[in-house]
Amino acid sequence: MKVIETKLKDCVVIEPTIFRDQRGFFFESFNAKRYEENAGIKLNFVQDNRSFSTRGVLRGLHYQKKFPQGKLVSVISGEVYDVAVDLRPNSPTFGMYESIILSGENKLQFYVPPGFAHGFCVLSEEADFCYKCTDFYTPGDEAGICWDDSTLNISWPISNPILSDKDLILPTLSQIKCDLLSRETD
Repeated sequence: MKVIETKLKDCVVIEPTIFRDQRGFFFESFNAKRYEENAGIKLNFVQDNRSFSTRGVLRGLHYQKKFPQGKLVSVISGEVYDVAVDLRPNSPTFGMYESIILSGENKLQFYVPPGFAHGFCVLSEEADFCYKCTDFYTPGDEAGICWDDSTLNISWPISNPILSDKDLILPTLSQIKCDLLSRETD
């Protein structure tokens, strides 16, 4: 596997080694020992999630308040524009984002550490998206930032996304900044 550093500390792209022949392909989608040794991912994954969306759907930017989840995300089929935003107040890259195209074709994985917001928009007709999480989902712990926050200046390849009712009313980063800072001192 090849590990590609991003501008955000601890946030990496993983390009698996793919073995192809006349039958198709094979690759290791996760190996705890290899991911720890090569990518520095030392957290245990405890929950797998999967979502299916159609072209124009944007999910995010979501994060968890008290029980942050690290996520190893990938696309089984289709193509998405995937985004991670650093929400760790003491991080030198706080408020910065990284983006990548994930697809069933490129088979890339994106590791989004705990303390980041995450979101994606679907570029293909349909996308089957999966992610491994480092903590269990806790009802009532989810939060988010509006997808088009001008201070983040994310270059989304979409102008009028299909959003959930919840995502339509998310606050900006500046509106949640005090909450993030107070949690850091708890």
